[in-house]
Amino acid sequence: MYKYKLVQKVNPQQKDAPRKWYATSIGEKAETVNAMTRAATENTTTAPNEMKGAFDLFANYARQQLQQGHIVRVGEIGTLRISIQSEGAEDINDFSASMIKNPKIVFTPSKEFRESVLQGLQFQNAGVLEDGVSYASLADYRTAKGLSAGQPGTTPGGSGSDGGGEDPMG
Repeated sequence: MYKYKLVQKVNPQQKDAPRKWYATSIGEKAETVNAMTRAATENTTTAPNEMKGAFDLFANYARQQLQQGHIVRVGEIGTLRISIQSEGAEDINDFSASMIKNPKIVFTPSKEFRESVLQGLQFQNAGVLEDGVSYASLADYRTAKGLSAGQPGTTPGGSGSDGGGEDPMG
């Protein structure tokens, strides 16, 4: 279950418009490499140390390939590539590599991987953040504000229970 909090924000294209409630994703803490390799190799003949070793070998290979300008395929998961920005030059003769800024490593999931992840995705409300105060649940927010679940226009997420009701993601 993927958790989100409701946060009131201004639309950057309509700064004078009233603020609206938006879902903001909450990323859970990543597992350690040891925990991940143990879980991923459970019920297989692959040892967790072998999987960790394979990751280390792949990381070294990917680092070399990216530094040489190659796109790196990560199995059936997707690809890694370098993305850059640069300052502009009025004259082509004035451009130098020192004008290149903000290199980033970009991961692009494969169509199959992206679809398989998104197909099984479910969302759960994990609270409300308003004016720097984090409420553990939509019910806690409503209680603190003296609101009932059915007051339209004043409660984030519309009507319904904390985990259900109107889907703020669309």
